[in-house]
Amino acid sequence: MAASSQSGSSQSGSGKKFWLLGGGILLVIALYTGGWFYAASALKTTVLKAIAPRDQAGVSGECSDIEFRGYPFRIGLFCSKIDVDDTANGVSATFGALRSAAQVYAPGNIVWELDSPAEIRTSNGLSISAQWANLQASLATKLQGINRSSTVIEGLKATAVSSYTGQTISFDAARTEIHLRQNGADLDGAISVQDANTAIKDWPQIFPKFSASIDLTLAGKAGLIDGSDPSGLNGAAGELRRIVADIGDGKVMTLTGPFSFDEHGLLSGKFKLEIEQLGPWGDSLKQAFPDIAPTVKTATKLLQSLAGGKDKVSVDLVVDRGNATVSGFIPLGRIPPI
Repeated sequence: MAASSQSGSSQSGSGKKFWLLGGGILLVIALYTGGWFYAASALKTTVLKAIAPRDQAGVSGECSDIEFRGYPFRIGLFCSKIDVDDTANGVSATFGALRSAAQVYAPGNIVWELDSPAEIRTSNGLSISAQWANLQASLATKLQGINRSSTVIEGLKATAVSSYTGQTISFDAARTEIHLRQNGADLDGAISVQDANTAIKDWPQIFPKFSASIDLTLAGKAGLIDGSDPSGLNGAAGELRRIVADIGDGKVMTLTGPFSFDEHGLLSGKFKLEIEQLGPWGDSLKQAFPDIAPTVKTATKLLQSLAGGKDKVSVDLVVDRGNATVSGFIPLGRIPPI
């Protein structure tokens, strides 16, 4: 009887341990699942901020036909369409399908893809439409938001129309790269395009096919990368360290200098414009755009006279609240507000 009693007690204790172990496993799974879905929701918020950075007040974003995938070891977010509406700043945007993912062990490192087309509209009359063959991006987040982002776009074609000025700008590029990072309170940006074309309605077509790169800093605007800065570019100031446009064979334009935007989004700045091989630049422009050959010839002679007959010229490009001039007195045209 004693042996039988001891055996029953042992079986009862084993049963309790089994159920405790099973309950513990279920609790861990439940907690992990809850954490996974919380991380998936955070992934959605982070990616939406990267697509359309802005302050949260007055902003609504929607992922149509949203699906979370990859459980348990990968966090994936899929949407058939992205809509963003910012009533506070008067901006609305629509994008194509979104696919994003992060590893469970590194949820702050996110990769995502976005399909075209894209439509962006602002209350100041600017509308942008864009298509591309492929768009891939990556994000690195921290407690305060997005720390840095990188985007690569293949086969971009975009058109911007301003009802404010009536100007239309068309742009296409074989490859576009955009890199942003927080640098203390400032925002550093580097942008490059390869095999690009730009056309501005009613402006001289100043570039044939070209490659270009931009390196700049916006003072005190680190929050623009994820929308935690509510004021946007209006009222912002910064330093253009370098814009380089290259149409090949040593024909290079470089632009540097400080700039700012007023409360209405109009650009002001004092830039230094350097042109290497001015004569060949003029010849290339006349061949690419024969309709404006007389204008190019006159401008080339004027710039060569300013450079003392040399083939490398450096002039001041002044922009005052959107009005662009050479050295403050030769008008170039008007730049629309952002």
